[in-house]
Amino acid sequence: MTARSLIDLLLLAALWGGSFMFMRLCVPEFGPATMALLRVAGGAAFLLPVLVWRGQWPALRQRGLAVGFVGVTNSALPFLCFGYAALSISAGLASVFNAATPLFGAIFAWLWLGERLNRWRALGLLIGMAGVLGLAWNKVFVNPGADRLGTALAIGACLLATVLFGFSLAYSKRRLAGVPAMASATGSLFGASAALLLPGLLAWPATLPGARAWLSLAVLALLCSGLAYVLYFRLIANLGATNASAVTFLIPVFAMAWGGIFLGEAITLAMLLGCASIVVGTALVLGLWPRQRVGPVQQGSS
Repeated sequence: MTARSLIDLLLLAALWGGSFMFMRLCVPEFGPATMALLRVAGGAAFLLPVLVWRGQWPALRQRGLAVGFVGVTNSALPFLCFGYAALSISAGLASVFNAATPLFGAIFAWLWLGERLNRWRALGLLIGMAGVLGLAWNKVFVNPGADRLGTALAIGACLLATVLFGFSLAYSKRRLAGVPAMASATGSLFGASAALLLPGLLAWPATLPGARAWLSLAVLALLCSGLAYVLYFRLIANLGATNASAVTFLIPVFAMAWGGIFLGEAITLAMLLGCASIVVGTALVLGLWPRQRVGPVQQGSS
């Protein structure tokens, strides 16, 4: 790994980890639907000039419907889910559940695409899912907060988002083969914008959000969505999809750090143990440890 690729990897993890904190800052004022709409629309506007400059607009036009559908399942609905969760649970906790995305991606690849599930990948799924379920159980039943039902629904929303990410990975592999990565990213954000347009406008806040909320939303759209996609696809080009997916391990680290530093969120032992279990399981599923000859399962974005 070159120094530039290492910097790209760390910056991407910092941006995607920071997205959970910025959602916590802007969702209370914008609401989940309006936040999600403005985030994907801003990211699409950021990437469109890059797409045109690379001459990949014709590729997007040819596969527009399929790419747009991925935008609904990989951006619109998951961002709604995480926006809803941001009203009830911490940024660090949401990021730990998001780290389970490759686990669900492996399940869809096994059930739908017929990818082989060897003993190491099966063990990884068991370990990772045990971490997810154990952390959810601890948060809802062992150490519940004031609103147990709200916490349970928020965790359910996070897990639904990761299932959608996993489905989108399998669908993209099956239906979008040969579509340039930048075309897929830009088109999916435009598809998400179209899907969220009516809900986002209907839920537009009656009171104008403050400057901090607008700034958080701008960072979400331009940096955590637009710039992050550019970095991710550059890492895939330079390192390959499997090595680029190592960002999965770093996102919760940054998310918990940002939440602790800027929002005063607690980092509990249960979060650390759950995160460690998911990371170990993901490493086995991705074939990063021990080295396995399996198809890569890429990470979804948050």
